[in-house]
Amino acid sequence: MNTELETIQVIAFDADDTLWVNETYFREAEERFAELLSGFETKNKIDQELFKTEMKNLEAYGYGVKGFMLSMIQSALELSNYSIDQKIIEQIILIGKEMLEKPIELLDGVEETLKALSKKYKLILATKGDLLDQERKLEKSNLIGYFHHIEVLSEKKPENYRKLLKHLDITPDKFLMIGNSLKSDVLPLLAIGAKAIHIPFHTTWQHEIVEHNGEGYSTISKLTDVIKMLS
Repeated sequence: MNTELETIQVIAFDADDTLWVNETYFREAEERFAELLSGFETKNKIDQELFKTEMKNLEAYGYGVKGFMLSMIQSALELSNYSIDQKIIEQIILIGKEMLEKPIELLDGVEETLKALSKKYKLILATKGDLLDQERKLEKSNLIGYFHHIEVLSEKKPENYRKLLKHLDITPDKFLMIGNSLKSDVLPLLAIGAKAIHIPFHTTWQHEIVEHNGEGYSTISKLTDVIKMLS
């Protein structure tokens, strides 16, 4: 066992792009959105304006498909100078609905890892996004039985994790977070004295990209590596 992890009692997993595919579907939706708006602007401009709109709307809508769909509609109206055809708005709504209905595609080694670790550790899910959507995905994943606790956070900042640890009645030195985002799943944990493991996903949302020197946490290439680290 990695000696730095000897005190761990509770392991938290991020959901999207850690346990199952998520960001890939957003990138596909952005491609379709750009095609629908191609008569008004270049793809680069459409991508930029959509991202700006998403950032402006985060506080009001939070994370997830529904907020993304509303941002697409707003961007379409603004980019078209409010001349967009109603049928295109309907197609944008359809893109969002199709995203909500996507099947759950588990990443490699997920169930093997959860099954092995659940024998010794208390496992929890700590994710952010739309509550209904995340509950739906968890139910469809057939992984819910591995988790002692499910937490859908509005944000993943140090104060949010402190509240979670207080709710779990556990000190930071006994808590390990595993996720694909340095910004959300790693750096906030280091800030409160907890442990973190980074497992990068091949696609990262622009909002989640940060620079870091790589100190204070481990990076793995596949989730099953965690089993060896904790054995």
